[in-house]
Order: sequence, then C-alpha cells, then structure tokens
Amino acid sequence: MIKQETVDKILDAARIEEVVGDFVELKKRGTSLIGLCPFHHEKTPSFNVSVSKGIYKCFGCGAGGDSVKFVMEHEKYTYPEALKYLAQKYHIEVEEAERTPEQAAAQDKRESLFIVTNWAAKFFREVLWDTGEGRTVGLNYFKERGYREDIIRKFELGYSPESWTALYDQAKAAGYKEEFLETTGLIIRKDDGGIYDRFRGRVMFPIHNLTGRVLGFGGRTLKTDKKAAKYVNSPESEIYHKSDVLYGLFFAKKAIVEADNCYLVEGYADVLSMHQAGVENVVSSSGTSLTSGQIRLISRYTKNVTILYDGDEAGIKASLRGTDMLLEEGLNVKVLLFPDGNDPDSYVQRFGSTAFKDYVASHQQDFIFYKTHVLLRNAGNDPIKRAEVIHDVVQSIALIPDAIKASVFIRECSVLLDIEERLLVAELNKLRIGQARKADKNPDPLSAGPGSSQPASQPPPADQGDSTSSDVLQEREIVRILLHYGHMPATWEAEANIPIAPLLLSGLNDVAFDDPACRAIIDIYKEYMDRQEVPDDRIFIANADRRIADLAVDLLSVRYNISPNWNDEKRKIYVSHESERLEDLVYSAIYRIKKRKIERQMIHIREALKAEADEANIQVMLANYQRLKDVLKLIAEKLGTIVVK
Repeated sequence: MIKQETVDKILDAARIEEVVGDFVELKKRGTSLIGLCPFHHEKTPSFNVSVSKGIYKCFGCGAGGDSVKFVMEHEKYTYPEALKYLAQKYHIEVEEAERTPEQAAAQDKRESLFIVTNWAAKFFREVLWDTGEGRTVGLNYFKERGYREDIIRKFELGYSPESWTALYDQAKAAGYKEEFLETTGLIIRKDDGGIYDRFRGRVMFPIHNLTGRVLGFGGRTLKTDKKAAKYVNSPESEIYHKSDVLYGLFFAKKAIVEADNCYLVEGYADVLSMHQAGVENVVSSSGTSLTSGQIRLISRYTKNVTILYDGDEAGIKASLRGTDMLLEEGLNVKVLLFPDGNDPDSYVQRFGSTAFKDYVASHQQDFIFYKTHVLLRNAGNDPIKRAEVIHDVVQSIALIPDAIKASVFIRECSVLLDIEERLLVAELNKLRIGQARKADKNPDPLSAGPGSSQPASQPPPADQGDSTSSDVLQEREIVRILLHYGHMPATWEAEANIPIAPLLLSGLNDVAFDDPACRAIIDIYKEYMDRQEVPDDRIFIANADRRIADLAVDLLSVRYNISPNWNDEKRKIYVSHESERLEDLVYSAIYRIKKRKIERQMIHIREALKAEADEANIQVMLANYQRLKDVLKLIAEKLGTIVVK
C-alpha cells in the first residue's frame, strides 16, 4: 500500500501534458492541447488535454480522466502500478507498507493540521471585517495601501488581534487541540509553559496550496518598532514546506495557462497589486531564494517566466545566481527592471494599472542578454573580470536544453561581449562535454521505465448511463456548475465572499437527486460544506469511484471554445461567456430542476387520483396538487415561462 502522502506528491507532480505527451503528439489549440486519440483510430483530432484542469478527454470515444487514469488505460496497469510509473517519471521515492496504526494516525494528523489552518484563516478574516480593532487597524492598513475590497476578500486577507491569546482562546473554545495549534505555528509555547499567539497585532496573508486549502500564513507587523520582525511566517510542518510553495499560485494558475507566461515577483504586496491591475498570472517566492520545487510548480503551467526586479543592485546579483535554475529546467526566462527603485507594488500605486501593463509589455528582455549587460557593466574594462563574465554567460547558455535557442544566444552574445562566435561555441562545447560525462556517471533512472510506444489494445468503454433523461441532464447541469464555478464568490450576494457552492446547494435542500453519480458528488460537496470548505476538482477527477471520476471529467471538459474573432469591437460583435452571468446561471438551474421535480410529483398525483376512491384522500391529494401548481407558477414566473396546466 502506497502512503497517501506519497500519492499526493505524485498527483501534485504529474503534469497531464507531459504524461500524455510521452505517448501522444499534442498541438496547442486555444487554452487546450489536441492530438489523435490513442484509444481509437481517428484521422481528425478529437483528443483534448486541459493543462489547467489536469485532465484529458476524447470527444470521439469518450475516454477521459487524469494522469493516473491515462497510464492505467494506455499501459493496462493497475492503480498502484500507474502510481509507481509516475513516481519513477518524476523521481519520487515510493515506500510500500501496510497502513499501520501509526501511519493512520499520521494521516489523520495531517488532515487535522489542514482543518486547524483553515479555521485560523476564517478567524483572521472575521476579525478583520467584523471587529472594531480589525476594521480600524487591519482593514484601514489594506485600504491605505490602495487595495480594493474585492482583492482583500479574494486573497482571504485577515488580521490577528493585538492580544496575547485571542486566537488560542477561540480555538480552545471551538475544541481544537493545542498540539495542532502549536505544530502549525499558530501558537508558541514558552519555556515556562505559557502560551501566546504567534501573529498577534499583524495583518495576515494566508498561503494556499494548489487546491485552495490554507497551508500556513505570513503576518506583517504594523508597528514601527525596529526590533520587531517585519514579517513572521508559519514554521515548516507536515503540510507546509516553503520551498515547495509559491504565494498566489492557486489564484494565478488559470491565468498562467491562458497567458502562457508567469510573472515572478518577490512579495505578497506585489502579487496583490498586480491582480488589482488586472495582471493575474503572477506568483511570489515570498522573499526566499527560488527553489527547484517552486520551479517545477511553475513549469506545470508554462515554460515562460518573467522575473520582475525592483532595481536593488544587491538583489539583482543574488537573483542572477538563482535564475540559472530556471534555464536548467528548460524554461524561457525574461527579466524586467523597474525604474527609480520601484517594485511592482509601488509602480502600480504610483502610475496606475494601464501604465503598469504598458511598462511590463515593453521593457522585458531575455535573461541571457540582461545578465550579459549587468555583468559587463560591473566588469568595466578589467580584462580578467571580462573573461569571467564570458565564462559566466556561456555557463548559463549551456544550461539551455534547446540547442537552436542556445545557438541564437551564442551569436547575439558574441556581439555584446565583443568576442568571436567560434570561441564562445568552443567554450559551450567544452561545458556540454563535461555535462555529458557527468550524466554518464549518473544515468537517468527513467531509461529503465516501462515502454511507451505500444498503443492500448482496447479502447476504454464510452460513458454509460441514462444521459438522455431530462431529469438526469438537469442534475448534471447542477453538478457542472458546481465543478466549474462552485469555488467562485457569489458577488451578487451581500456577503460577496460566500462561494457559489453553498449558495447553490442551500437552494436545493428539498431536491432529491436520482442519478447515483450526481448524488455522490453532491454528497461530497455537502460533506465539505459542513467543514466550510469547497472541494477541489481533483477530489472528483481522481476519485476511486469511477462513476464520480468519469462524470467529473465529462462535465469539466469543454469541447468547443468561442473564437476570439467573435468579439469584434469594430463590427459591434460580442459573445458573452456564461461566467459573466453567474447569478442568472445559478438561479435558473435551481428553478429548472425544481420545476421538473414538481411536474413529476404532479403527474404522480394525477395518476394516483385515478385509482383513489376515498373522498377524504382525494381532497388531500387535490390540495397537494394545487399547492404544487401554485409553486410551479411562481417558478415559471421566475424563469419567464408559462404554465399551461
């Protein structure tokens, strides 16, 4: 049995386009990738891969799923075998063991830590919005920094009261154990046994994982005391490893895929300001040096990174050393330097979002050229230092896996460095020979992996079930809305931070779902709602119940996307997306499924009346029928339809 923690690591690491790309030639189309389906013979591509959702779907034969499902179907592996294959591909060690009581306890502890951190995030938000101190101190600070309320709510920012035990007292009253509060760093225990809140008197920045669950926090002091640390962060724990986390990635991953580029900034404030300026494909390393784990996170969504520097000379030199890691991972790296010591946050605040976007678009440049200019400026006319610059630049170029791209950089840098191209090529070849010898001594373990050239002998079965039933279609529409938009805020409500999922489900409390797969998904949503959470897509896509997984993949897959050519200002053509009319979408879905269920009840009553002889029962049934008819009339008015019955 593979530990759940290892399974999570494998699922986090597995990139659908890389896994499928080992077997299928994929080409970009819009925000998706397409190719010829490996599960049935076709000449026109109908096989789609959604990078942002981590799924594949063939609209020809119906095959669909996540990375694990693809390997299982293509290679005819069992679930554990598929996990091991992916673990080998992504260099993840798999330890197999029976789930001992200790392992069960460890897994339970991990879940408990998540529950505590997510509760704490809610506590900090409520303090910020619902208390006098929170509004006066915390909310005023965010507003003075220029952040709009929608941005504050989107990133779930909060405030920790200026009290030694405010969070601790609330947590104990709510039944949370000291052990988990201490492990997540929410409280600190003194040598004498006393306890106090770690983040007291600070504005709070929750740090989310890829599924939106809170892993930890960054807390900024509002005091001018130089002895107080400006930022205090959650300590490392079973759920929070800062080297594997990028602030803002949960909110940015979709925009990164759509833009095919990721902006990398230094701090929380930079991320918030860029989102407010309408630039959402941005993440932050939170002031730490870039790690290989963080780079792998970025490369799941794009191969293009633009690093935004704040102009500090020491910071730039430190970043140059770390940026080579991006090149080594095969990413295309550009840099942008803000003028006069500005950073993204201060530039947006000073010049506005339009000027910010224009500056970013026009001033970014390739990292190799930028590095060459910076190092040459520092070397001056010193021949020894210039020789070191040449060696340093060629070392960076040698890290680039794409030979053609490396050749272009060599040619351009020969002009910048004022040195013959052949000498740079000779130095590059020398470095590459050294890399090859090193690789020979440490062979790639993937070379011994399972073969990838044989197609599956049998296609997976197409989706089954009563998909043509009107009732089932309406139930699946509810589930589709939940999967696509359940995590988004219901902005039309008074409390704009309420997600759509609980709002939609609360409107369906009196509706019973007949389709087993729909009912199972709804039950999972309700279970998460009880914990005041919204489940991530992966809960359903990777579900052990294939009915749930297959339905989730079907409903998350979008076969057709509207061409951008349809939105033409000159011809006054504009086609809206359903995400722009979510209020109407949600309430129409509620009313339509209720209308259908009521119509069914009325049919049953009419049938029962034909066989009923007891006058008293007939009167009761007629009264029920009239009540349903009245409700149906109200629903029809909401939908703008007419009831003829």
